[in-house]
Amino acid sequence: MLKKYPKIKWTLISIVSLLILLISFGIWFINLLPLDEMKKDLSISKVEDISYVSQNIIPKRGKILAVVTSKETMGDSGKATGYELTELSRAYYVFKANGFEVDIASPLGGKPPVVIDDDDMKEFDYAFLNDSIAQYKTSHTIAINDVVAEDYQAVFFVGGKGAMFDFPENKKIQSIVRDYYQSGKVIGAVCHGPAALVNVTLDNGRPLLENKKVSGFTNEEELLLIPDAKSVFPFLLQDKLTSQGAQFNEGAMYLETVSHDNNLVTGQNPWSTWKLAETMIQQLGYTPKHRQITGEENAGKVLLVYEKEGSDKAKKLIDKLIIEEKKPVDRLLIASHSIIAGMQGDIGRFFGLTRLTSYAKSKSKQIK
Repeated sequence: MLKKYPKIKWTLISIVSLLILLISFGIWFINLLPLDEMKKDLSISKVEDISYVSQNIIPKRGKILAVVTSKETMGDSGKATGYELTELSRAYYVFKANGFEVDIASPLGGKPPVVIDDDDMKEFDYAFLNDSIAQYKTSHTIAINDVVAEDYQAVFFVGGKGAMFDFPENKKIQSIVRDYYQSGKVIGAVCHGPAALVNVTLDNGRPLLENKKVSGFTNEEELLLIPDAKSVFPFLLQDKLTSQGAQFNEGAMYLETVSHDNNLVTGQNPWSTWKLAETMIQQLGYTPKHRQITGEENAGKVLLVYEKEGSDKAKKLIDKLIIEEKKPVDRLLIASHSIIAGMQGDIGRFFGLTRLTSYAKSKSKQIK
């Protein structure tokens, strides 16, 4: 039959050949990932095994309030939401390691909904889930109206898309932010957490955000994940911050960006949490306790160099980190950014980052 219809024959051959190429590429791509590391069972991590927190303990310096969302769904969309666990857990342990007790509050109090993304979970995050004290605090959050603001030296607004719905109009949140800012206390917010800042008016009648350098989840980041975000959320965070006079500091998509404007410290996304929390410690007047930089953070540095200076400079940084300094570089994060490039239709960047992932794997092999 195929002899009678040569076009069909060659079409089938082309389809089969393409499928073979795609499958071969998929297998090769998967083999670029740190499969041995990905198989490690981090779910058994415990805080007492993390030397950063459990050793060289710093005497108590005061208390920091972390605020999480109480919203379970994104408005009327029916889409589930909550606070982002990694944004709370990592900041929580930075604060603890630097001598601060952490209380957790939410607009409604009690046990708020949480978002756990298995792909983003690392040692600190699982340790948080296995930390009985931390879990008690997240299951019994203080209702925001019951918070005694004077008890704390700083406030940290955790991200999570639910924050877009129950932070902006909350009068007690507005009061805490206004009073802290005007008295010089430190205010931190990451990802969607800066939604807590959007309706705050100072005693002089001016918006808190006016002429402030701030970061938050960007329009580009939001719309890639939720194409109908404009109809799901009451506003896009970047647009709202800008409309109230903020000087929005937009960094590379899904990479660390932190803005520090006096006692206001804001971060663009979950990958900004480590630096944001340590910047808050600096603003409180202390040198942050030494912490071993994670492989994910090092991969973020490589990606930033790639974005700004190109592939050759990124490879040199990989050489420096892996070969010279014997530091980890998380290939999974680099590979994830190649997939993001593919989602955006940027084929050149997709293959460029895939090659960078392959390069990082080759260098890791050299030190084994």
